[in-house]
Amino acid sequence: MPYLRDFSLLFWYNESIKIKAVFPMMTQNADKKREQIQMFCMDDLVPQDHLLRLIDQAIDWSFIYDLVIDKYSADNGRPSMDPVMLIKIPFIQYLYGIRSMRQTVKEIEVNVAYRWFLGLEMMDKVPHFSTFGKNYTRRFKNTDLFEQIFSRILQECYKYRLIDPSEVFVDATHVKARANSKKMRKRIADEEALFFEEQLKKEINEDREAHGKKPLKEKKEDPKDPPSCGGSSDGKEEKTVKESTTDPESGWFRKGEHKNVFAYSVQTACDKNGWILGYSVNPGNQHDSRTFKSLYDKIKDIGIQTLVADAGYKTPAIAKLLLDDGITPLLPYKRPMTKDGFFKKTEYVYDEYFDCYVCPNDQVLAYHTTNRSGYREYKSCGIVCEGCPYLKQCTESRDHVKVVTRHIWEPYMEKCEDIRHTIGMKEVYAQRKETVERLFGTAKENHGLRYTQMIGKARMEMKVGLTFACMNLKKLAKMIARKGKRGAQKCLLLIKYTLFEPKTRKTLLEC
Repeated sequence: MPYLRDFSLLFWYNESIKIKAVFPMMTQNADKKREQIQMFCMDDLVPQDHLLRLIDQAIDWSFIYDLVIDKYSADNGRPSMDPVMLIKIPFIQYLYGIRSMRQTVKEIEVNVAYRWFLGLEMMDKVPHFSTFGKNYTRRFKNTDLFEQIFSRILQECYKYRLIDPSEVFVDATHVKARANSKKMRKRIADEEALFFEEQLKKEINEDREAHGKKPLKEKKEDPKDPPSCGGSSDGKEEKTVKESTTDPESGWFRKGEHKNVFAYSVQTACDKNGWILGYSVNPGNQHDSRTFKSLYDKIKDIGIQTLVADAGYKTPAIAKLLLDDGITPLLPYKRPMTKDGFFKKTEYVYDEYFDCYVCPNDQVLAYHTTNRSGYREYKSCGIVCEGCPYLKQCTESRDHVKVVTRHIWEPYMEKCEDIRHTIGMKEVYAQRKETVERLFGTAKENHGLRYTQMIGKARMEMKVGLTFACMNLKKLAKMIARKGKRGAQKCLLLIKYTLFEPKTRKTLLEC
């Protein structure tokens, strides 16, 4: 056996000698090339079709100076880092989905295209990875700088007439927060007020007065009640929530069937061509219907005709909000939450003239009251229902009383149902998976939005704003490069198309 081992070593040695004998010149040439001194231009090292070159040609980055001019001093202190370079560094990170700022700086050190994009020479020192974080804390914190950057890039897209806001698609996705799911505490938090709460209270009291009922009184805390009763000093309802000790602004979110994590909810609106029109960031434990107003306020004035959303947004308040503003809501069918074996609500027919419901046994459910949630309650007669053959399919009440509720804004929901059945709306709704859902997939897969290393809602808004800005700019740059200069100029001429006479319009289009 020792003989065989020695033979194998000898064979390996002989083979290595042969390899060196066959490729001696190639090894020497490689070493010589590494030691060569050459003169070159940085611009020649970046391909003409490189993404960063296309992006740099698509937009003039000098607009950043106007946005941060009040954050810098011109006559005292040491010279500051160029603000454009400061913004471009995280832009590179989110554009290529690099995990952290530390890794981004390492990539910039060895990547010629990154250096060219930042305006750095080959021998220039790359800024420290903590530079952006320190500038954010000292200069940009509690500002809307990154939202302004997003809006400015979006304006460039509007210039080329690439955005069609007539149909807007809205949805939300969850981004895992930088918080350990095991490090949490429970706290009592006040229930946040709904955006329609004041208007709903007013209409509830008007509805009660129309039915001969007294207006509802404001809830007041009884000083004799202990804190565990769920009341607060200002009359707001309280609830127990799980809060992260690492990132208290994130929310406890159930991911899938078995996993719970702390996350942020990113609500996004886009058009049918995939351009991102607006966004909002909220804790992951808040329902989409509650946070919709924060996004809607940003996009309601862009000329929306139809707004498409999933079943999470199908509420009476959102339906009323959109219809009152002249926007067509396209919301899907929502399955009624009814126990198996019981009549669905749709099987109880509402009589608008007499303001009552008729059950499957042709019995009347008369109006009883309007509760604090804005629902009218219609109750049956227990004596009549006691001998009903459909009682077991109707109610489990001991008094044999069936209660059917109807929201005071239910007509708006019925209007949404009519819109849903309109010809062509089914095809429009099907575009959700090709627009906003595709955006979320791209952002998570290619731009690092699956999770975040940021702590706090403000930093998360910065990350989301820059990520969506780079996605819009990336799309714009590729489109301009594909169409060429002539195509881009033609798009710019079309902006003033409607301002000219018909003859002039024809001339512009033939240019």
